[in-house]
Amino acid sequence: MSTYIDGFVFPIKREHIDTYRAIAEQVAEVWRDHDALSCREFICDDMTLEGTRSFHDAIHTNTDEVVVFGWVEFPSKEVRDKANAAVPNDPRMHDLVAPLVHPNSTIFDANRMVYGGFRQLLRDDSHS
Repeated sequence: MSTYIDGFVFPIKREHIDTYRAIAEQVAEVWRDHDALSCREFICDDMTLEGTRSFHDAIHTNTDEVVVFGWVEFPSKEVRDKANAAVPNDPRMHDLVAPLVHPNSTIFDANRMVYGGFRQLLRDDSHS
């Protein structure tokens, strides 16, 4: 099966990780209700590989921030496009996202997120 993902990377302040995680778990449920196969998010903790540029450098994090790397997987681009049109209008999203973007205490800044849709090039699920 050839799947499609929306991938993203963004910084978040360490002090907001627990709040973000609680909201992200609920947002993942909304994506799954709109036919996403899975939602995965990770916090980078090792970004050193000689000769490469780190995510910290690429998105210009501050010392009090960590990098979140994640993706939402879909069975196809068509399903992804349909979900991307529906999820912002899902009635649950307004209340879920509001605390993340509140002007007095912004937790998530979409202007600092790197995002893209990706078609599958390789999938190796083999276990030797």
